[in-house]
Amino acid sequence: MPPNTARLRLPALPKVSGRVPAPLADAAPAVVLFVAMLVERFGAAARIGDRMPYALALTVALALPVAARRRAPLTAFLVGTLALTAEAQLVAPSPVSPYANLFGAYAVGRYAGRGRAGWGPPLVVLGIVGYFAGQDVEAVTPVGFLALWLAVWAYGYADARRLAEQAVERRRARAELLAEERTRIAREVHDLVGHSLNLMLVQAGAARRLIDRTPERSRELLVEIERTGNDALGELDRVLGLLRGAAPRHPDGAPPAEPGVAELPYLVERMSRAGLAVALHRDAPPLPPEQDRCAYRVVQESLTNALRHSGAAYATVRIVRQEERTLVEVLDDGSGPPPGHRPGRGLTGIAERAARLNGTAQHGLGPNGGFLVRVSLPTGGGA
Repeated sequence: MPPNTARLRLPALPKVSGRVPAPLADAAPAVVLFVAMLVERFGAAARIGDRMPYALALTVALALPVAARRRAPLTAFLVGTLALTAEAQLVAPSPVSPYANLFGAYAVGRYAGRGRAGWGPPLVVLGIVGYFAGQDVEAVTPVGFLALWLAVWAYGYADARRLAEQAVERRRARAELLAEERTRIAREVHDLVGHSLNLMLVQAGAARRLIDRTPERSRELLVEIERTGNDALGELDRVLGLLRGAAPRHPDGAPPAEPGVAELPYLVERMSRAGLAVALHRDAPPLPPEQDRCAYRVVQESLTNALRHSGAAYATVRIVRQEERTLVEVLDDGSGPPPGHRPGRGLTGIAERAARLNGTAQHGLGPNGGFLVRVSLPTGGGA
């Protein structure tokens, strides 16, 4: 508790640095205060007289709680408060000793936890009453020091709540980031596995039906299945590299790039060999990387659905610039959406990709039948 002879200023409250061991950071202010209290006590030896042994013992009792303020804040503050009160009543008020108790008041608010920190204000009040009991001081003095001690405790308590809120926010942000990353990888795996397996299934079914009548065509389909499988393994290796935190590399040392609009002719060729004729119309300048990859995945998923689910024989792909947006459209000549149609993982993934780039996605019955997928992306948009 405060002295009645000197005006106190709030001391700087040290924080543990990442480079300083915690025990050293805890002990340093305790040692400084211990030395300062010893100097003051010996300087007042004439006034203290034969009570010096008590003064030295209480000096130790005041310094030790400062070193323990982080590990046992409430106990340390209680011990320090009792020692400070005993010093004022049995020895003589010191202008230095109250600083040690200020460290304790802050530590209760900062380190004691939400429940135990609530004991700080009652202990401050009791300490102030015990410290000033029997002293001839004006009423404003203990009230002022009570306000100071409570302010120090409140500062520590507010600091603890602020750090706790920051920790909660960091955990929330980390959870959102992990969820977004899981969703992104799920989209990648679905696009890769769904497209490749569907294509291979269609090709395998065609090869099975043609193996007796046109063995040469069957061999071509089997070669295409092998090529599709090899491409799928390469992309799967890239996705697994993302999960491991290290991007896989080609033998030449370059990281494998995710396919974009430039690879659409190869995709169109593969779909055509699988039995879906595709007309590709491009009238747009090169897209930013994120949009480029999104456009490719939209076309890939739409053509895969057309080949596998709609019974289409022909599809049109359009990528055009319209003012400040890029339009990606895929329209097939299949049966269109069935009654009660609900989007599956592929169409949901298309909508998620578009939304991530501040774009929009639509799908449904085409103007003259068939199934239409339309995605609009802002030319400079991105997440």
